Amino acid sequence: QVQLVESGGDLVQAGGSLRLSCAASGTIFRVNTMGWYRQAPGKQRELVATIISSTGSTNYADSLKGRFTISRDNAKNTVYLQMNELKPEDTAVYLCNANIQSRSWVPGRDYWGQGTQVTVSS
Repeated sequence: QVQLVESGGDLVQAGGSLRLSCAASGTIFRVNTMGWYRQAPGKQRELVATIISSTGSTNYADSLKGRFTISRDNAKNTVYLQMNELKPEDTAVYLCNANIQSRSWVPGRDYWGQGTQVTVSS
């Protein structure tokens, strides 16, 4: 079994910064991709950013480029999201996602964390 545990969510003033972390643990053969999504009240879940573990190649939601930066520490099976110049509209639950192979002979599957709340006050 694989678990994803997020941390770092908080209440912050507009213009501030936060750094989220997500650590994968359990039976892991290979982490293929890790990423962040967010869901605000009454809205659909949306992509924030993803990163390919082997290459470090990243993908961002267009509206967040330049303010958010995703990175990873493969040795720790951990992904980070540095969020700068936060705005009230960034308020959401931020969810970690990972595509992980638990064994070499099974395909990767998606796992989700429980989410961490980010609240940006104006």
